[in-house]
Amino acid sequence: MEHIAALLFVVGCSSAMADCRELEVPVSVFETMQACVAERPFALGDVQGQAPRIIGKCLAVDPALEDDYDRIAWTVRPDGTLVASLEVSGMLVASNGQRPEKDYLKQQ
Repeated sequence: MEHIAALLFVVGCSSAMADCRELEVPVSVFETMQACVAERPFALGDVQGQAPRIIGKCLAVDPALEDDYDRIAWTVRPDGTLVASLEVSGMLVASNGQRPEKDYLKQQ
């Protein structure tokens, strides 16, 4: 059984960073954080053209909780910084360093 250690989360935004949405990439889960970081530029290239501005972050995943994550909370700040975290039933369990100011469920 393969364990997930990192998740690549990618969003596309308008030029003014006012409207953002999650973008799907061909591969979004990785066995190591290093593999995620190495794949990130290629994944961003795969979704090039789907939005004027594209941002992606690798989020650490606790293998003990990998089946329990049920939400990605995220926001994009006006300066283009993507702040994202993985949550289990509303509890923050992994973050890229800062608590999101707004929470978004996966957009339909």
